[in-house]
Amino acid sequence: MCGIVGYVGPRDAAPILIEGLRRLEYRGYDSAGIAVLTDDGKVFIEKKAGKLNNLTDHLNGNAPAGHPGIGHTRWATHGSPNDTNAHPHTDCTGKLALIHNGIIENYAEIKTRLVAEGHRFSSETDTEVLAHLIETKYRGDLVEAVRAALNEVRGAYAIGVMHTEHRDRIVGARMNVPLIVGLGDGEGFLASDVPAILEHTKNVVILHEGDIADVTPSGTRILLLDGTEVQRDVTEIHWSIEAAEKGGFAHFTLKEIYEQPHAIQECLRGRVDPGGNVSLPELDAIADRLAVIERVYIVGCGTASYAAHVGAYLIQDWVGLPASMQVGSEMRYSPPPIDAKTLIIGVSQSGETADTLAPLKLAEERGATVVVVTNVVGSAITREADAVCYLQAGPEIAVASTKAFVTQVLVLEMIALHLARARGTLSDNRLRTYGRALRSLPRLAAETLELAPQIKKLAQRYARVRDFIFIGRGVGFPIAMEGALKLKELSYVHAEGYAAGELKHGPIALLDPETPLVAIATAGAVYDKVVSNVAEARARSAPIIAIATVGDDQIDHYAQDVIYVPETPEPISPVITVLPLQLLAYEVAVARGTDVDQPRNLAKSVTVE
Repeated sequence: MCGIVGYVGPRDAAPILIEGLRRLEYRGYDSAGIAVLTDDGKVFIEKKAGKLNNLTDHLNGNAPAGHPGIGHTRWATHGSPNDTNAHPHTDCTGKLALIHNGIIENYAEIKTRLVAEGHRFSSETDTEVLAHLIETKYRGDLVEAVRAALNEVRGAYAIGVMHTEHRDRIVGARMNVPLIVGLGDGEGFLASDVPAILEHTKNVVILHEGDIADVTPSGTRILLLDGTEVQRDVTEIHWSIEAAEKGGFAHFTLKEIYEQPHAIQECLRGRVDPGGNVSLPELDAIADRLAVIERVYIVGCGTASYAAHVGAYLIQDWVGLPASMQVGSEMRYSPPPIDAKTLIIGVSQSGETADTLAPLKLAEERGATVVVVTNVVGSAITREADAVCYLQAGPEIAVASTKAFVTQVLVLEMIALHLARARGTLSDNRLRTYGRALRSLPRLAAETLELAPQIKKLAQRYARVRDFIFIGRGVGFPIAMEGALKLKELSYVHAEGYAAGELKHGPIALLDPETPLVAIATAGAVYDKVVSNVAEARARSAPIIAIATVGDDQIDHYAQDVIYVPETPEPISPVITVLPLQLLAYEVAVARGTDVDQPRNLAKSVTVE
């Protein structure tokens, strides 16, 4: 997520804002900016694309004196990462400045109305719309203007607002995006995360959903969206700066594993309604081209290739089109048939993966329709695309991908449902059933992560094993491969993922009491087949770890250890079944003492072939 810092009090705001933003750099961002109310009563704004150093180099130590102030590091969701789209944004008067994390779902309809009323916009962002909306509500009371505006907004937000007529006030608010208030001695702070303000205060108020905070040097008043004042507890932070950056987690990897319920929720936002109707407006502009597609290739490398494998399986099953996963580094040198009736879907967290970019360029040259699934707005892969579906997962710091993989699978599932609806290959009832299952995933993911203590004990037992075998069938097969990859990446333990039916065609020779078998054995059409394969392994004295569905009363006859996950329809299950495998890989790595966040020989983004 983006970084927010706000300050109100007697000190000059700019140095506090810059240092706070520096403390939030670990979160990832693509631009940075600050706004300060200067001593002559004007709002000074400076913002630059790229790293924070671009901003500080431009300021060259000449940020003006004044207070209050707000600062922001942006992770783009609407509009390219450039100077104009960077935060803060202002209203028409230039008296109000605003920063924002999240997504305003109904920004387009609000913007249309505001443009008709004469408001002028300079950026492509949803955030600027909120600044102008607050302007229309302002009658001298900034808190009331913010409250009135937010009552017209749908979506997720954490905001900081300042105004030239309120030198001793900043206003914050949150809905589904973190925001805290720091309580200092004669000064107040806003921040998206503790590290930004930990140098100045250890006393914070964690805002609840729908809270609006009126932050002044003398204290903070909190209101609900209906105007009711409420009290929130003050929390004393005992973390160090380093621990605070990781939210109290030992590693970024673990933090990002636990961020997955929220990442799933953000990925679904605006795409699946409460009734289970799935809509990807990103694909509407190419509807005519998608209607004539005769084959689909989904391209990825590493973890993204396993997400692509799930997507290809579902498109073929739900849409009835021939679909296959293509390894990016191979596709360019032995390309399948590609023409104007071919859909190519490129999958890359960073959007800069060279081995994925190359075949997409080839596809474009041959007239194919190109859709990309990525986490980074403005990345290289988006420039090769006819349409872009963003993960909306927030930045991923650890090298080994967790929340990006889960949201890649989720976006590909939604693309498959979108195509099935457009072509009429699934009934409305089945479409809504799957849509409602998608909406339940944030809750089910959170429940699954509660298995962590069991998985930790399991990992400690197997931490010194040299080899693992993972198996699965159907959509469980790519999850088996992803589970094996995570174990290899994080712990340096040799692991292989196989289609369960292939076990007897060779790999079964590897099984013995020192080689555990991890089986994806959740409920579904292939369950009995997987159990049969597990029985074959058990007969060779291999220790069995099964990922099974709650309520399964058979699997424990074959497996020494069973990790029960919540029930969800088989095609949707990969999002849930991968979570215990991530935790297993993490805990084995910790027990072995490896560098979890930055495994040896690996880079977050592979930008060379």
